Amino acid sequence: MNRMIVPERLKVGDEIRVIAPSRSLNMIDSTTREIANSCFKEMGLKVSFSKNAELVDEFVSSSIESRIEDLHEAFTDKNIKGILTTIGGYNANQLLQYIDYEIIKNNPKIFCGFSDITVLSNAIFAKTELVTYSGPHYSTFGMKKGIDYTKEYFKKCFFNDEPFAVEPSAEWSDDPWFLEQENRVFYKNEGYKIINKGVAEGRIIGGNLCTLNLLQGTHYMPDLRDSILFLEDDELTFPENFDRDLQSLIHLPNFNQVKGIVFGRFQIVSKMTDELLLKIIQSKQALRNIPIVANVDFGHTTPHITFPIGGLAKISLNDNVEIRIQG
Repeated sequence: MNRMIVPERLKVGDEIRVIAPSRSLNMIDSTTREIANSCFKEMGLKVSFSKNAELVDEFVSSSIESRIEDLHEAFTDKNIKGILTTIGGYNANQLLQYIDYEIIKNNPKIFCGFSDITVLSNAIFAKTELVTYSGPHYSTFGMKKGIDYTKEYFKKCFFNDEPFAVEPSAEWSDDPWFLEQENRVFYKNEGYKIINKGVAEGRIIGGNLCTLNLLQGTHYMPDLRDSILFLEDDELTFPENFDRDLQSLIHLPNFNQVKGIVFGRFQIVSKMTDELLLKIIQSKQALRNIPIVANVDFGHTTPHITFPIGGLAKISLNDNVEIRIQG
């Protein structure tokens, strides 16, 4: 495995910077922001916002120049110890060719987000060897209920250097919490679903599958050798296009050296069932001999873990499931 750069952990009193490399902070209402700010204050973190975070255009985003300026400034500001994205969206891949990756490599620090941010997290790792993170956005912390598990794994990942085990949450939700904070719907978590048994260790690559696939054929795509893929998809997916997106990943060079796959929970609207997922996996010869587990707490349902892109994972899928993460 190649060398990796692991950013310093957070500590009480540190300042984190919120940037908007995809959709604008402008779309996050004041109540959600107040709840999020209180949440970070409880964790002992200071929050600041990039200069251009609230700019908004017809795509609910802002210019490439403004987003690049904020990204570079967040990495070069010595007072900033971690960078969180506001929310996901559709256009973070516009930034890839304009990023100064030497700035990032020379100023390593925590960079965290998910969904559309998958392109940035994986590209930054591929270009700099800096471990980045798939985890909650700033806006995620504006959730009043069902946030405790997410906070727990955010702190496990960012406030200590020790490897940590990933245990399933007690319950999960897939409702539009940002529209209705009080009347939430939660489901009992049935736990992990083993698709293929086995044991594996490797470097974590992945995030949102359809977004990760935007990197295919470019020098921003991480090498899949000796990796464990952490993959999830969102409300825009359904079994048929998930199947072809996964197949597209399988066609990449070095996929035959992937050590295992961890799937995040699918959203209800996707109509993905355990039976359909099993059928999709079993139809692919390339997946028959590697350990695979599904229904893990990450993706577009809540709550979700934070995990390192470029960090290490060990999975043991036998009578019991063990998932351990470091980085």
